[in-house]
Amino acid sequence: MTEEVIEQTEVEASQIHTGDPVAGEAVSNTRQFVTFLVGGEVFAVDMAPVQEILRVPEVVRVPLAPRTLEGLSNLRGRVLPIISLRRIFGFDDQVHDDATRAVVIDIGQPLGFVVDRVASVINVEPEQIDGVDSIRGTVDSELLTGILKDVGGYPMVMVLDFARLIAQEFAEIAALGKSGSGAAAHVEANLDEEETDSDELQLVSFSVAEQEYAIDIASVHEIVQVPEAIVHVPNSPAHVLGLMTLRERLLPLVSLRSLFGLPAKALDEKSRVVVVALGSAAVGVVTDSVSEVLRVPKNEVDAMPALLARDGELSDISQICRLDKGKRLVSIISADNMFKHSAVKDALKTAEIMSDNSNNEEDGVSEEDEQVVVFQLAAGEFGVPIESVQEIVRVPEELTHVPKAPPFVEGVINLRGAVLPVIDQRKRLDLPPIDRNDRQRIMVFLLSGVRTGFIVDAVTEVLKIPKTAIEASPRLSDQQSHLLGRVANLEKQKRMIQLIEPAHLLDDSDKVSLSALSK
Repeated sequence: MTEEVIEQTEVEASQIHTGDPVAGEAVSNTRQFVTFLVGGEVFAVDMAPVQEILRVPEVVRVPLAPRTLEGLSNLRGRVLPIISLRRIFGFDDQVHDDATRAVVIDIGQPLGFVVDRVASVINVEPEQIDGVDSIRGTVDSELLTGILKDVGGYPMVMVLDFARLIAQEFAEIAALGKSGSGAAAHVEANLDEEETDSDELQLVSFSVAEQEYAIDIASVHEIVQVPEAIVHVPNSPAHVLGLMTLRERLLPLVSLRSLFGLPAKALDEKSRVVVVALGSAAVGVVTDSVSEVLRVPKNEVDAMPALLARDGELSDISQICRLDKGKRLVSIISADNMFKHSAVKDALKTAEIMSDNSNNEEDGVSEEDEQVVVFQLAAGEFGVPIESVQEIVRVPEELTHVPKAPPFVEGVINLRGAVLPVIDQRKRLDLPPIDRNDRQRIMVFLLSGVRTGFIVDAVTEVLKIPKTAIEASPRLSDQQSHLLGRVANLEKQKRMIQLIEPAHLLDDSDKVSLSALSK
């Protein structure tokens, strides 16, 4: 079929489905069908549930979903599951080409079914439709509702029963169509987690000129990538790199290298902006890279020695923490002192002058936002609530393997004298394994009183997501709907972040096994 014919078919489908006058001329007993090919076989679907026919969009893979699901796509701001009919029918996968299409069918929830090509939209008279009894003895007719005879240039076309197909392949979606309840009902907050220990500091650490610094996580509102466009302000101090736009508000960017008198360095893909806030004011602190989230006992934190404190303005560095038995020193930057620095004051004043609405907005995490830590697994982006993350640490060169440990445990590490079970999140989500590398991190969660680490490919940023951009994920399996019950659909950024519910990272039996292992 030529490209022109395919495009015309799509126009016809749109006209018929939207009640165009062309469709109104059809005889009352005549039915419309869309015919398409999959693996060399010809199928048809009744026109009524067909919403549209489109080119196969880019998708985000969903862990723990059936193999027949290619992934989730963005259809004009709505999450659309894309399903492979080739996989459902047991045909070999085929690379999508110019003829491949997704037929969007709505039976309780819109779903896109990938077909090799769409043949045509046809009118069928009642006498051309047979039941499936005539072929029941020769083919599996479980997913068919009828047979079309001598239509569209084909002697026989099988009519697919998509309602039954969905019920067979995606029981959760089928139930959704009947009940009308979303996956959000299955996402429950775990209120039994322990509170953050009062004798510990929780810090975001980062590197500048191969030195480690940290800021109290309570002062860090986001961690974002350095934007492509930075507005340079004439006559601004050398410490001020310029202004960036963050959710329709100007954010001044301050270079820690310049502020601390360190050698200049060009920004690269590892550079990050740590958004530090104090009240309604916020400034972006530009770092070489963000390292991890630390939980440091207060007895390992010392005040900055008076002899080392900087003269003149109030010292930016207020404390130093001693890690790895004193071998690793991390300087703690005081957000209060930073905002008293003249360079930061000038940057904030410049942003205020250039912003039309800065006096009327707050930069804090409002009730309309959710703050999440974003990390990568395979080619997908995932997020967890920032308050659920105990800390983020590097993956050691070797994990200690414990005999008779649960099979899902990769090993254990010694985290400040306590045994921390470590799980490879790729294995947990049935994703292909990769070799250990420097970008990987261990994200530590508190699950039923047991601290547990999960290895992820990389931790990329801390992000505030408007609640209006978050919706229930399609229910594809029971395990998936509990663990990945929501998705942040950031249409303008062309990003789709699957949100993990930490309470469902492990089931009850796994938590019992980990508790015994930790002891």
